Amino acid sequence: MNYLAHLYLSGESDELLLGNFIGDYVKGQQYLRFSDEVQRGVLLHRAIDSFTDNHPLVKDAGQFFRPYYGRYSGIVTDVIFDHFLARYWLDYCPHTLRQFSKHVHAVLLSNFFQLPIRVKGFLPFLIQHKRLESYARIDGIQTSLHIMAHRTSLPDQTENAINVLETNFSELKDLFDHFFADLVKHSEESFKVEILKAAK
Repeated sequence: MNYLAHLYLSGESDELLLGNFIGDYVKGQQYLRFSDEVQRGVLLHRAIDSFTDNHPLVKDAGQFFRPYYGRYSGIVTDVIFDHFLARYWLDYCPHTLRQFSKHVHAVLLSNFFQLPIRVKGFLPFLIQHKRLESYARIDGIQTSLHIMAHRTSLPDQTENAINVLETNFSELKDLFDHFFADLVKHSEESFKVEILKAAK
């Protein structure tokens, strides 16, 4: 999953959130230099990624993007799934996405000197451009995919990705809904995370 899902799945612990956010940038045993709760956040991040990569519904969603992205289709699926989470945020969280994002920004800034160098480099951009909130909009997803295409080996097929999303919106949303319910349950049961949910 992409940033927003990792942050949401951290529950109410700021240290867990910190570790979950930096998980991609803490390699091997490097996580052991952090506090116990931040370590747990890094391990939660890895567990979320492993669960996601091996889930059949995620693989089903990835097939929609495979003609354009090949082996990178899973990366695009992560971004699209964050779009669904952001767009329907109040179905999952009692706080608005803006409130949640501001809290995340505050946690990351208050722990700035603990952040890996690469995270320190992009954090100002993430905050200034309200990247977490932007996931709720199609143009925000377009921007994310464009940035990834220019900075990584992800193919620049953004227009095709958006067309696939809009053409197959209901089916992809249904795959996300069922997968995310499984992911929330997995995070809660495996790491004893208390995730604050929206009232039904």
